[in-house]
Amino acid sequence: MISFNDTQKAFKYKSNSELKRAHFLFNSLKYPVFVTTGSVLINIALKLRIPIKWAVKPFIYKHFVGGETLEDSITAIDTLAKYNVKSILDFSVEGKETDKEIERAFNETLRAVEFAGGNSNIPFAVFKPTALTKSYILEKRSLNKELTNDELKEFNLFEERVDKLCSTAFKNNKPILIDAEDSWFQNAIDEVTERMMVKYNREKAIVYNTLQMYRTGRLEYLEKLHNKSIEMGFYVGAKFVRGAYMEKERERAEKHGYPSPIQPDKQATDNNYNSGLEYSMLHIDRISIFNGTHNEDSCMLLVDLMDKAGIKPTDERVWFSQLYGMSDNISFNIADAGYNVAKYLPYGPVNDVMPYLLRRATENTSVKGQTGRELSLILKEIKRRKNDTGK
Repeated sequence: MISFNDTQKAFKYKSNSELKRAHFLFNSLKYPVFVTTGSVLINIALKLRIPIKWAVKPFIYKHFVGGETLEDSITAIDTLAKYNVKSILDFSVEGKETDKEIERAFNETLRAVEFAGGNSNIPFAVFKPTALTKSYILEKRSLNKELTNDELKEFNLFEERVDKLCSTAFKNNKPILIDAEDSWFQNAIDEVTERMMVKYNREKAIVYNTLQMYRTGRLEYLEKLHNKSIEMGFYVGAKFVRGAYMEKERERAEKHGYPSPIQPDKQATDNNYNSGLEYSMLHIDRISIFNGTHNEDSCMLLVDLMDKAGIKPTDERVWFSQLYGMSDNISFNIADAGYNVAKYLPYGPVNDVMPYLLRRATENTSVKGQTGRELSLILKEIKRRKNDTGK
């Protein structure tokens, strides 16, 4: 039996001082005013080029980020690997759209794919599509708007970059996750990702598309993709997440007068998500599953589905994943039971990663119960260690 309340297993990789820092961090994140004020001050400091590394790196950065470079992240990778938890290196630099910045993101992501190829503790590579082109190109393509000649060249260059990353992953026998984006970018991403699947998933899933299951229509998309894979003879890699842009999606839909693409409530999202897992397990012969969630029920559902289907915990077609610095009670307890687990391990220079960190901080104040759950588990482990040592 797997218990997500076993804090001894969940936090065995953390020292007492690291556990206390985690408690301080999540205790701060539970106050929206603190997060909002801190975000404003940090953004001002970044614009004025005021040094913030000294204040940020020991706390929120160290908790959620592996390091400033691939090489810096080795310490975190090796620490997690001691407990059967693998790592997925994610170059978490967001919101950069100049040609120079896009080229930098592409070259660094390519380096990360190659880096993963030489390390068995890094089972997947990953990239964010909007880091590889200007976002308006993806939007126009997704909305079926005609592209100018220059825009078409830019879109073709985007596909060439994606192809280079996927081909490198294929040569290194390392699956690659293509992250999901806002719904108004996603059709273009699906289009290119499917072409990569047809090209590189002939023998097994190397290229994975990400399905945000808080969106309507994604279960139907999965079924169509599965049918297409049968017709065209390729395998499907499906990374499941609930989603991260709910408020923005609903606001944009209302502003532009189209139906919200988001499920009406949390229960509908949960049902949709779990249905995706169930459908994929029914077709595990063709669909590989990456279960990217902090939801305990969905994790236990997949464990049960695997057990009923006679799928071994170590089967490479099924992975569980959570973000580094969050839901260790899920990651380490599932890994301890022998299942495939990988933490999303962001990396990048402190200033460049701040947009990611501020988004993570904001999400922790808005995700119902997440921060409270983290705090209660951390406190439980602190008390357990005190009782064990008598101090």
